[in-house]
Amino acid sequence: MPIGADLVLHEECDPAVLLDAERLGLVVAKAALRYKTPLAFPLMDLRLEKADLLQFLGVEEAAVDSFHFDTAPDEETVAGVRMADGRAFSKRIAANHGAVRHIAERTNLFPVGMLIGPFSLMTKLVADPISAVAMAGAGVTPEDDEGVRMVERCLAMSLATVLRSARGQIAAGAKAMIVCEPAANTVYLSPRQMRSGSDIFERFVLAPNRVLRGLLGEHGVDLFFHDCGELLPEMIGKFATELRPAMISLGSSRKLWEDAAVVPKDIVLFGNLPTKTFYSDAAMPVEEVRRLTQELAARMKECGHPHILGSECDVLHVAEAAETIRRKVEVMLED
Repeated sequence: MPIGADLVLHEECDPAVLLDAERLGLVVAKAALRYKTPLAFPLMDLRLEKADLLQFLGVEEAAVDSFHFDTAPDEETVAGVRMADGRAFSKRIAANHGAVRHIAERTNLFPVGMLIGPFSLMTKLVADPISAVAMAGAGVTPEDDEGVRMVERCLAMSLATVLRSARGQIAAGAKAMIVCEPAANTVYLSPRQMRSGSDIFERFVLAPNRVLRGLLGEHGVDLFFHDCGELLPEMIGKFATELRPAMISLGSSRKLWEDAAVVPKDIVLFGNLPTKTFYSDAAMPVEEVRRLTQELAARMKECGHPHILGSECDVLHVAEAAETIRRKVEVMLED
């Protein structure tokens, strides 16, 4: 199965669907039925929690995508975000939650929620998170450096924002939650620092996600952990053993049959066909899709690890390549 709600959404040709809980729920259900899966995967829109946080902080909607903090938020701002958990959600997020409720209450499908991970949300709030995280990894403290102070406080606000969104989707009936942490990769986190004993991976990625995992566990909600970034085997092993997800979804740069060696067999591996290139026949011909699909299925059967053959990330609609993408998705679904 692909994560393909975006493909179905664009068949509607009506942007208002994104603000209509029932119609959006019908899109999610239609995608699950088309791809013959009981898992009702929603849209993977990782902009929503940033918009939710910045709306509370008074940032104009038109400025949200490009907004970055110039200085570290003060402690009162961080505390205010944590204390305002009960405020109303935006219309976009409310529609997403309503779509989860539609799946939970009006279909026989398995309702799945969707979140950006706290670390990945933090990277969207800071203009240069890489340098600041590297300085933190080298032992620079928030008391000594404005950049380190900024990423730490933005991470605290990000975690509070993600927990709030998770609670809303749990209340709507989500039985599993896809947590997307694509920025938790070797671009943002130095492999040299991690291998030399730095705690940056623990502090910035595992610790906040462990809090989120705890919330999901309290409510009996499964964690589906998604990270399509460049990763070390040690990072994947930590995701598996520290966060204990029901499923791990990885990008096409990984060989899942090799990653199976560091992931316990009670955790399903999902993916990881190179669907980001499906729009291009030059980069990914149809026959190569078929070959990679067959290879992945055979390799995973051979290693004996539970596996859902699917996309490396969500399959996005590209207007000028819509038929090309659709054809390749059909190829990956062939028996």
